[in-house]
Amino acid sequence: MKKVFLFLTAAMLGISAYAQDATVLIHDGGTGVQIPKEIYGQFSEHLGRCIYGGLWVGKDSKVPNIDGYRKDVFEALKELKVPVMRWPGGCFADDYHWRDGIGPLETRARISNNNWGGTMEDNSFGTHEFLNLCEMLGIEPYISGNVGSGSVEEMAEWVEYMTSDSQSTIANQRRANGREEPWKVKYFGIGNEAWGCGGNMTPQYYSDTYRRYATYLRNYSGNRLYKIASGASDYDYDWTEVLMKAIGNQMSGVSLHYYTCMTWTGSKGAATIFDDANYYDVLSKTLEVEPVLKRHIAIMDSYDPDNRIGLLLDEWGTWFDEEPGTVRGHLYQQNTLRDAIVAALNFNIFHKYTRRLKMANIAQVVNVLQAMILTNDTEMVLTPTYHVFKMYNVHQDAEFLDSDVQTTSVKANRGGEVPAVSATASRKDGVLNFDLVNTDLKASKKVLVKFDRDSVKSVTGASILTSADVHDFNNFGATANKVSEKEFKNYKVTKDGVEVTLPPCSIVAISMK
Repeated sequence: MKKVFLFLTAAMLGISAYAQDATVLIHDGGTGVQIPKEIYGQFSEHLGRCIYGGLWVGKDSKVPNIDGYRKDVFEALKELKVPVMRWPGGCFADDYHWRDGIGPLETRARISNNNWGGTMEDNSFGTHEFLNLCEMLGIEPYISGNVGSGSVEEMAEWVEYMTSDSQSTIANQRRANGREEPWKVKYFGIGNEAWGCGGNMTPQYYSDTYRRYATYLRNYSGNRLYKIASGASDYDYDWTEVLMKAIGNQMSGVSLHYYTCMTWTGSKGAATIFDDANYYDVLSKTLEVEPVLKRHIAIMDSYDPDNRIGLLLDEWGTWFDEEPGTVRGHLYQQNTLRDAIVAALNFNIFHKYTRRLKMANIAQVVNVLQAMILTNDTEMVLTPTYHVFKMYNVHQDAEFLDSDVQTTSVKANRGGEVPAVSATASRKDGVLNFDLVNTDLKASKKVLVKFDRDSVKSVTGASILTSADVHDFNNFGATANKVSEKEFKNYKVTKDGVEVTLPPCSIVAISMK
């Protein structure tokens, strides 16, 4: 009788009898704010095996390829619906001279990649190869121009080479190299990390340099450049302040870089070997991106109340030590379920700030840092992070739906609270999509997902990404699919909402109508 009495009391008070560990209230009335598809952008740098052996093997390779692009990687990126890709760097961009990478392969310059291990670069992957790949996959190209060791003339002529349909000498050079029609190139970065490898500049010096370069980057043949200033690294708020004041309306966007890197330990740590305390410390560090975004956005708001200038987080992700036995300076790291949790938590944050945050580019697409894809000479592996991007791509260009989460949290050793449950939601074409993350290493979480309006009737699809151990990763051979997306059934639609049971360290995506 006591149990019945308690149930009736809960019902009379309007409280669900579902014994949940967390509650998510989705405000499905809508916000009118769109999540730009560019939030799901990629970054491809001439670094390690990202380009050569990753994206590109060459037309004469024994590895199956499509016009020189590695076929398995090409198809995987097509499935991922990549909206935008940044190239050729990174630090490599400010050592890159675009004329080295055009024309017949046998005449292209051979150079040393001084930023990343001194590897010889044969420039067989250049402007044509990158822009053609983007065109074939429906990807918006994002070019990073060379300010650090380049010139205004060199950068201006690169824009003309790519985008002009005139009969100028530069445009005709493109035609002679096999491309009659100009490409459409929207995003153009004027330098990269100008505070560091891009020239070790002060923010005022860079601002003056930017204004000079931007003056000569012209719009040709209906192409309109979205000019991006080289912005701050994580907590450098003064850099953003100076650029907003000194450059202002001469830029379309400003970049920001934020890595989940174990800087507090003096070592980056291993990608696959970590204890429970380190796991929560890493999640705490990645969650710190939210106050960082908020503060940079507040500075931008004070100078740009009309929200004209976009913030682009064009480098983000985990950065651990290189895998033992790999080439020093190539930044090859494995990718565990922990990395997948990091990616999902970041997306749950990014969605909240897309009024100002217009793009994010994870570092990097293949074989470098928190990669989508790993390759060897014959095999390809899709990482846990790849599966998160695939699960979340339903949010591209969808309407962001705000949500409130009531949950417990764990205090990390380095400081900061890691919530047990994180969530995000959006709506597109009449379908409401929401994602739930359980960060708890040991315990399942019962979550009640509620809605402001009684408009959600049935689940149309549900999937989960998890594994028996947070250290699990996908590797070549028999364990290639150890951590992969699977159908999810542990939910129930009730009059109160959706009751979901999340296993430890899991990411669940649910679609409803």
